[in-house]
Amino acid sequence: MTTSTPTDQDALLSRLDRITEALERAYPPQPQPTDMGVADAFVWSASEGVLKPVQNVNRVAIDLLKGVDRAKDLLFDNTLRFARGFSANNALLWGARGMGKSSLVKACHAAINAEAASHGIEPGSLKLIEIHREDIDSLPLLLSRLRDAEERFLIFCDDLSFDGDDTSYKSLKAALEGGLEGRPTNVLFYATSNRRHLLPRDMMENERSTAINPSEAVEEKVSLSDRFGLWLGFHKCSQDEYLEMVDAYAERFGLKVGRDELHRDALEWSTTRGARSGRVAWQFIQDVAGRLEVRL
Repeated sequence: MTTSTPTDQDALLSRLDRITEALERAYPPQPQPTDMGVADAFVWSASEGVLKPVQNVNRVAIDLLKGVDRAKDLLFDNTLRFARGFSANNALLWGARGMGKSSLVKACHAAINAEAASHGIEPGSLKLIEIHREDIDSLPLLLSRLRDAEERFLIFCDDLSFDGDDTSYKSLKAALEGGLEGRPTNVLFYATSNRRHLLPRDMMENERSTAINPSEAVEEKVSLSDRFGLWLGFHKCSQDEYLEMVDAYAERFGLKVGRDELHRDALEWSTTRGARSGRVAWQFIQDVAGRLEVRL
């Protein structure tokens, strides 16, 4: 009868460890379902296949968003209908930079959750999920995770656009409306973009010039934006709208500055930035608050 030596046993254990590690890499354990009750907002981690809760969302109160009244009313009403269990449209918020597109999505979500009971909505039942642009390919997986959940979900992608040979827009088209299962009834998709059709003009012109049937090539790409039933355009604000934003922030945070001085400094600030927008107004207010030693 032969017996293995300690050296043989060590070699066998080492080999078994390598086999175990290889199997774990090939067949990783399935992530545990996220407890949706821990937060109202989440970030989708495609690499891990999990939703990560966000306890403190970076957002602005809806009444502080100025110069976008029509877009605000339309998006709020659309979101409220969805939260109450009625039909609503996917929304594309497109246009000028810094005019509050992403802020409006987060503000509508917060406002509806804050007033849920008065609208006949179960408090905390409307969840906001952010998906990063580079993870759009994983959207079908995310939808499959949410399909049977009791909550209702706003999936939000900020600064969505596609360039060059990027074909992930096809996954988005299928996930929104085109697949056999279609979009789950408890999910709505909101996206912001600087481009109305999500694709750069030169990309569309290249398709037109090289395709056998130019109109069909362009239509195939432009049809992505058609998946959004609600289009909301954001345009550069006027000087009066810009100053209205500054005044609203200054009043909300109790900044003790004379109105004439505040306006003069705000206009100088926008001139040095070469733009007037909600983002520029907020950056100016942050500067004023810092100089006055006021915590926002």
